[in-house]
Amino acid sequence: MKELLLGEGWSLDDLASIAAREARVVLGDAARARVVAANNYIRSIADAGDDAPNVYGVNTGFGALAETRISAAEIRSLQRNLLRSHAVGVGPDFDADVVRVMIALRAQVLALGHSGVRPVVIERLLDLLDRDVLPRVPSKGSVGASGDLAPLAHLALVLIGEGEADFEGERLSGAEALKKAGLEPIELQAKEGISLINGTQMILAVGALALVRAESLCDVADVSGAMSLDALKGSSKPFDPRIQGVRPHPGQAESAGRLRKLLAESEIMESHANCDKVQDPYSLRCMPQVHGATRDSLAFARTVLEREILAATDNPLIFPEQGEVISGGNFHGQPLALALDLAAMAVAELANVAERRIEQLVNPSMSSGLPPFLAPRSGLDSGFMMAQVTAAALVSENKVLCHPSSVDSIPSSAGKEDHVSMGSISARKFAQVVEHVVSVLAIEALVAAQGLELRGPHRPGLGVRDALAIVRQDVPKLVEDRELHRDMAAVEKMVRGGALSFSDIDR
Repeated sequence: MKELLLGEGWSLDDLASIAAREARVVLGDAARARVVAANNYIRSIADAGDDAPNVYGVNTGFGALAETRISAAEIRSLQRNLLRSHAVGVGPDFDADVVRVMIALRAQVLALGHSGVRPVVIERLLDLLDRDVLPRVPSKGSVGASGDLAPLAHLALVLIGEGEADFEGERLSGAEALKKAGLEPIELQAKEGISLINGTQMILAVGALALVRAESLCDVADVSGAMSLDALKGSSKPFDPRIQGVRPHPGQAESAGRLRKLLAESEIMESHANCDKVQDPYSLRCMPQVHGATRDSLAFARTVLEREILAATDNPLIFPEQGEVISGGNFHGQPLALALDLAAMAVAELANVAERRIEQLVNPSMSSGLPPFLAPRSGLDSGFMMAQVTAAALVSENKVLCHPSSVDSIPSSAGKEDHVSMGSISARKFAQVVEHVVSVLAIEALVAAQGLELRGPHRPGLGVRDALAIVRQDVPKLVEDRELHRDMAAVEKMVRGGALSFSDIDR
């Protein structure tokens, strides 16, 4: 198992490893020294008691109550009350993989040395990871501005023996989960409560895991698209490198190169080399342009999210070397909200264009001689008629989900927090869009496999041939109507597991 040091740069793939319990997060000496220095400065303020100046989150209230002074005797109660009052999440709980990444990212922020917490707070977060004690975190309730306050409060409550957590297959109170895991609750000190909930770690965790999946779908779309093109007697000429060279978008060039390799030595293509067709429909001919634009947009989103992994998103921030505590707005989720809205639109396009290829495969007026709906006995059998309908339903739902959340804002905290990002909604919608795209691409691969079989004895391109063989490992050719949802689920499993990604084509 690889180790990831807190305070160092991580990739989205590192976060995926944390989610899968394939990486261990460690607090190293350098990060510990930074944490101690910032905590010493906060302790100096707390130790000054009622003579200390007002410092937001240390001896004042929160949000619209920032001007309310809290006595030195009540500083600990202030931090505990903050977690309790802010744990107002609703909706389905986040899955275990998301919660693991949230914990790791929260520890990462604290380890940057600008939050002022004691090392034990970070160590206890890492204990939760190591022993797989997973706080129950409802998925809804954050507006993505003063941080993901509600979800992070639910997460943090377990550290003080409150809230709820899953441990060894049981849903337990926070206190019971800690006890069974051999851990003690901690008593929060000055600023530790607010440091646990100020930040974008819920947006980042959900968005990062969805983005890693979305990137793999670019490869799947090239594969399923190549399968459709060959089954529809399309041409690979639009993928000529000279065409890509005069419009130098990197994603376009990458998709075109993959399509050329997938379609190499296609006997189907050779069988219609001298046909009268001049140009294929856009959904075939423009695959590099459409799929490539998605690749480039997701690459931008990855840059933003990986930058955020190493960002101090607490407030206020401690700069112990200068002896200053500065209030700011690094908790605001706008950079992530915009990037994830773009990512959702980008990955949705993979399904949009795939659904149009599915329509061509099942529509006898467009399929270059294939039987209606690819049915073995048209009329008696409906074939893949309804598979296209399901794809259309998912694509339509994605169009609603792709409305950008980041254009909305509802003021909160008596107007003090008067512009919010809604980035948490951007992240959750993006994750849902990704799941729909998985289903649509699986449907395309399933339907295209039937079309390829019907082009026999001519064989498809080398890469397409491999893809067809993978599909046929679990899904036989349709010879009469059957419950297609089972076939769809089988191909979805292939898509999720990477069997149809072909990230490295050796042809």
